[in-house]
Amino acid sequence: MTIITALFFGFISAVIGILPPGLINMTAAKVDIKEGKRAALWFVIGAVIVIFFQVYLAILFAQFIGERPQVVVLLREIGCGIFTLLTVYFLVIAKVPQKKEGDIKKQRTSTRFFLGILLSALNFFPIPYYVVVSLSLASYGWFVFETFSIFIFVLGAVLGSFLVFYSYISFFSKIEIKTDFFMRNMNKIIGSITGIIALFTLFNIVKYYLK
Repeated sequence: MTIITALFFGFISAVIGILPPGLINMTAAKVDIKEGKRAALWFVIGAVIVIFFQVYLAILFAQFIGERPQVVVLLREIGCGIFTLLTVYFLVIAKVPQKKEGDIKKQRTSTRFFLGILLSALNFFPIPYYVVVSLSLASYGWFVFETFSIFIFVLGAVLGSFLVFYSYISFFSKIEIKTDFFMRNMNKIIGSITGIIALFTLFNIVKYYLK
């Protein structure tokens, strides 16, 4: 059951984290439109390879801080402050993102492969995201920091990431209208999510100090 839950939660975590329109999935869709599915798949493979190492490192870091309760509390306090600032920024300060049109020149598949690696490496979101996810799952007993379970979780995250990227490649023309909706309301969506996370984190901090 541990193997199944690790694979399931790794898969679901990746889908939730990558499903909203972002730099990598939107670039994959544009590469598909301009250069074809072969080039887009090479781009995705490059991105997924980096995600594999990002998720693995994130879980190792989560295991390290999970064994030190004082570090967890400190990170919660820092995270609460960061998420609060992000909530204020996205709901009050940030401007509505504008859709940018641009052509992608025809390139060799190897070039697209390395572009996928580069863009994925520049995206630091997966590391803190999977640290929080793995710690949260472990706190509920749904995940254990064992070598095989970690590998299965990472495998699930890779499969989930690939599925989302492939979905963008295959169905971008059908979801483009919904993508525009996401772009117009992205600040409110992100601000609401960070606000909920900030409140949840604050609740856990208060609960810890009241023990």
